[in-house]
Amino acid sequence: MVLTSYMPTRILCGENCVEKNADVFSAFGKRALIVTGKHGAKESGALDTLLSVLQKQEISFEIFDDITENPQTRDCRNAGDQARHMQADFIVGIGGGSPLDAAKAVAIYASDDSMQASEIYTKAGSAAPLPVLLIGTTAGTGSEVTGVSVLTDSETGRKRSVKGKNCYAAVSFCDCQYTRSMPQSVRVSTALDAFAHAYESYLSTTGNDLSRLYAKRAIEIIWPQLKSYESGHADDVEYDSAYAASLYAGMAINITGTLAPHTLGYALTEEYHVPHGVACAVFAPALLRHLWENGGEQKVKELLTLLQTDLVSFSNTVLSLCDLSLTIPENKIEVMRERWRGKIASFEHVPGGFTDRDAVRFYQSLFSDR
Repeated sequence: MVLTSYMPTRILCGENCVEKNADVFSAFGKRALIVTGKHGAKESGALDTLLSVLQKQEISFEIFDDITENPQTRDCRNAGDQARHMQADFIVGIGGGSPLDAAKAVAIYASDDSMQASEIYTKAGSAAPLPVLLIGTTAGTGSEVTGVSVLTDSETGRKRSVKGKNCYAAVSFCDCQYTRSMPQSVRVSTALDAFAHAYESYLSTTGNDLSRLYAKRAIEIIWPQLKSYESGHADDVEYDSAYAASLYAGMAINITGTLAPHTLGYALTEEYHVPHGVACAVFAPALLRHLWENGGEQKVKELLTLLQTDLVSFSNTVLSLCDLSLTIPENKIEVMRERWRGKIASFEHVPGGFTDRDAVRFYQSLFSDR
């Protein structure tokens, strides 16, 4: 039995958990910078709830709401400057994966005024980051429980991950009522993201008993939800279970990391603005076929048995939900190949291995103009 794990975040779940745990905020100080986007935090009601709590706790605050989808290092660096200038004691991130990931980065920048935007990928901060508290408004990212911040390098336009102990939230508030304002397209994309986390972790060579327990629980919840979306019965999906599944999946990848589809999906998001969940999930059928043909047949059978489906039906469901009609010129795919050369952890953790040649083959099978 192997249960190795590290996840130091305090998770507070349930209806009105922000209001019920108002004293948690005051324990971190008297000045907060709120990091969010333009819409999600307001439309969900989470921002109004937070502001009410902070005012009652006599905590002063400022708001940085310039976080975009696929947050830019430059914007996070600017928010870090704001936090430092206002002498913030802690950061509160509200939203989906982008604001939550951004809040983690802002806390790092805030503690080191010498760190340039792109140095966050390579340089340890000169001091510990500010504490980060998160309030999620989508059910997919898992950022509430992972030690990862995915940022777009403002200099190169590439999505890259910052990982480690400095990327964990101190506290995550998980109230499914804030996910009710998600548009249907976002509900589907975030569910696909959570499913990608779960099945990739389940298949990963880095898995252990605990990660598989988390992944299995997430898969058991999310797959029926995806089938409901496919059949047009979105109202059958319970918000509470969807959010719980995203956290289970997040805890799974916090142990294992993700596999090749996540790395391949970055290029779709950067170049063609494909939503992250769709960009990752669209490669799932190809990955299962790849494993089936390269010594991973047993793992694929285990997953399909868990899903109570077969490979053809699995592929049809995932691809119909992704609903991605895209053609990429063959020469563009070859240019992309350069980014997939060398040592890439998500490739190495695929059972039987994965190479840049396999990456090109996946893109050709789905998007080639030949």
